Amino acid sequence: MNYEIVLVSACLLGVSCRYDGSHAWCPEVFDELWHSHFIPVCPEQLGGLGTPRPPAVLDGGSGAEVLTGKARVLTDQGEDITPAFLKGAEETLRLARLAKAKKAIFKDRSPSCGCRSIYRREGLGRGAGVTAAHLAKNDIQVFSEEGDLLVFEEEIDKGK
Repeated sequence: MNYEIVLVSACLLGVSCRYDGSHAWCPEVFDELWHSHFIPVCPEQLGGLGTPRPPAVLDGGSGAEVLTGKARVLTDQGEDITPAFLKGAEETLRLARLAKAKKAIFKDRSPSCGCRSIYRREGLGRGAGVTAAHLAKNDIQVFSEEGDLLVFEEEIDKGK
């Protein structure tokens, strides 16, 4: 049997890597992965940020705009941490390419991993985070743990 290789936000698998040192264990995600090989990733840690770390928001646009230099990532204290987010996005893409992963299940509302909604300076809004946008730009399908799991399952079934 061929198994799909899937990147997964490590926090969704119970790894305590979120900004506040917590996790976001999601048993529904774990249940979807029985037919896959998965690689847990935390782009913010891959970018060199520690845990815990200050909360971050996107300023001036979404992750796609951060990638083009038109927006940035700031801590709640106003520190520009865009370089760490860009490095984390690139490292995550490198892992995806090494593993030949074509899909990812990411934590929504994250400034790195969000694929439907993200925290911006002005509050929660639609858009993708830095890593989610970078992967999508490089032909990797990114699914949210909030509402995309049925679509993910259908995509996996198509590949069988």
